[in-house]
Amino acid sequence: MPKVAAGEIRGFMRGGFGKFDEMFGEDGALTAAYADYNVWFEQQDPKLLQRKDAEAEQNFRRTGITFNVYGEDEAEERLIPFDMVPRIITAAEWRRLSRGIEQRVRALNAFLHDLYHRQEIVRAGRLPERVLRGNDAWLPNMVDFTPPGGVYTHVVGIDLVRTGPDEFFVLEDNARTPSGVSYMLENRETMMVMFPDLFTRMQVETVSDYPRRLARSLAACAPGGGSGRPVVAVLTPGIYNSAYFEHAFLADQMGAELVEGSDLRVVDGRVAMRTTAGYQPVDVIYRRVDDEFLDPLTFNPDSVLGVPGIMDVYRAGRVTIANAPGTGVADDKAVYSFMPEIVEFYTGEKPILPNVETWRCADKDSLAYVLDNLADLVVKEVHGSGGYGMLVGPTSTREQIAEFRKRLEAKPANYIAQPTLSLSTCPIFTKKGLAPRHVDLRPYVLVSPHGIDITPGGLTRVALTEGSLVVNSSQGGGTKDTWVLKE
Repeated sequence: MPKVAAGEIRGFMRGGFGKFDEMFGEDGALTAAYADYNVWFEQQDPKLLQRKDAEAEQNFRRTGITFNVYGEDEAEERLIPFDMVPRIITAAEWRRLSRGIEQRVRALNAFLHDLYHRQEIVRAGRLPERVLRGNDAWLPNMVDFTPPGGVYTHVVGIDLVRTGPDEFFVLEDNARTPSGVSYMLENRETMMVMFPDLFTRMQVETVSDYPRRLARSLAACAPGGGSGRPVVAVLTPGIYNSAYFEHAFLADQMGAELVEGSDLRVVDGRVAMRTTAGYQPVDVIYRRVDDEFLDPLTFNPDSVLGVPGIMDVYRAGRVTIANAPGTGVADDKAVYSFMPEIVEFYTGEKPILPNVETWRCADKDSLAYVLDNLADLVVKEVHGSGGYGMLVGPTSTREQIAEFRKRLEAKPANYIAQPTLSLSTCPIFTKKGLAPRHVDLRPYVLVSPHGIDITPGGLTRVALTEGSLVVNSSQGGGTKDTWVLKE
């Protein structure tokens, strides 16, 4: 690969641009965020960069940073592709994003408290009751109960997309069990090992202290009345779960115990963990087990992943479960479509970060519009995740659109639709040089009675296939290190 100057890179990139590229802008001019990085990049030996790219993949394999994909090849283990060109955000851009993220997370917690108490937003006519009726994520067991510290969403992931220099939108809220933070941390560690000189040259906000901040935030949510340092455990479904690497990684980094349901039991009205010295009470459980499997006495009686009786201890206020059971209702895409009203209702402010325009297919007029414009829209299941159960109209065949039309007509309330956004692109490193690919961003937010703590940056997911808008790792996407520049 020949060495290329900035002008030559710019010309190469311009040919593959979306509407807005975060390195080269709308007109191909280098943006302020990437000015220092571009100077460094021009000084690098292309062959060295190719070797570094190969080293990164070997490092991820050696570390075991993989995830499981369920489908034709049951529990097939894959490496999440890593791209070594960072996604860079200026301090000014991050300030605005942080304000918007904090506002949204405050509204989500207030919304969840209201849903399980007086439902004032429904009484006020700002949220239709039908959005809750029949929603499996809404748990009657949580009615009239307030979690310790009043916190429902202890860890939140807010998925953001960008369409222009000052245009950011919230694509999804992840209030149940947001994943991916281990990749954010490993991406940064890999970059610092490969390019220490670059971090000396550029002042980048740290993310490596996230596990310490997570441990501190969870401990602050422990039930009152305990003595000494709160005991925190990470509850995992086990080694066959797609995110098991992350569960083990976070437990290790936090200094917490990694436990499965069989390691826990209710003893003297407390949830206790098996140790070599007998059963020890646990104060906070960071659970990565879905609601349905959390307690076989309350939910699915066939579950062997949870702890019999844990919900009774929880409702007695003697253990904290993070995130709280029932928070999944806030992940629902039908609820997402009402988030502008939700933010305004609970904060008294207009949303700083807007939603993507959304059509609720449960509404007759909206359904008619969506059916007439399927080829131009993205249609998603209201309970879907991971890029499954969706239609991306502009990249679908006539046969796929026709098949999806049948599903939509059969159960319209199961779907919402959105325009196909011209997502921003960031360059990735290829054998031919830099090439633009679409990206999104998942910042991670910690909530405790002491306040809201937002990690600077987050996980950038990238659609590695040219022209693709699907960034999910289960659908072939990769990840990047995300840099927030210091002032």
